[in-house]
Amino acid sequence: MKKYQIMLFLALFMVSGISSANEIYIDQVGDNLDLDIVQDGSGNQFGDSTADIDLDGDDMTFSITQTGNNNDIAAVINGNSYTGTWAFTGDYNTVALTCDSGGVNCENITLNVTTTGDTNDFTFAIGGTADADGSTIAFSVTGDNNIMNTTVDGKSVALAVTVNNSTSLATTSANGDEGVAVTIDSSGNGSTNGHSVTLNVTGGGSTYDITQSGINDNTVSATFSGDNHDVDITQSD
Repeated sequence: MKKYQIMLFLALFMVSGISSANEIYIDQVGDNLDLDIVQDGSGNQFGDSTADIDLDGDDMTFSITQTGNNNDIAAVINGNSYTGTWAFTGDYNTVALTCDSGGVNCENITLNVTTTGDTNDFTFAIGGTADADGSTIAFSVTGDNNIMNTTVDGKSVALAVTVNNSTSLATTSANGDEGVAVTIDSSGNGSTNGHSVTLNVTGGGSTYDITQSGINDNTVSATFSGDNHDVDITQSD
């Protein structure tokens, strides 16, 4: 039986009255972590810019569900394999995930993210220095004025994005009620399968910037239904 050591520090603060936010901070070291987080309400934090979530270890499963507005996630993950399911419902939420900031971990990633709501901001950085190996990532976004930035540096990145927004306004709308803005940057050795991006978009007024680089085949398969899209695709070996 494989032995492992885990050190877990968890601080959970619940404040009533004017502030009803829940706050969670975790610093964890060890393999075979199975972590499930559920937060319901407004102004919740799962890590922040000064005391984020730091999860180190192999064979990790980490899932989170947040329901409400003005919630915040800041997480750092380092481990050879990671499986995650992230689900968000609400508006004005911010999510930042860094996987393998040191360039030695996060080799096999399976990540599924679903969000329903408006004016959310998601930033995902995976692979650090071309270390990710076989990343499979799926985003499903329902709502307007959402921003998604995804950077994956590694082998054979398979990324699927499904967008459903109700507006057809241009992304320069002064009212901030435009569609969505999606930025995808996949780089590194594409291995035998290359990199792939699949887009299925319903709704208009959105911006998509896709960059793929690395040896072997890179593919983009996109279906758009709606007006006023701005799409830029750059591929290179």
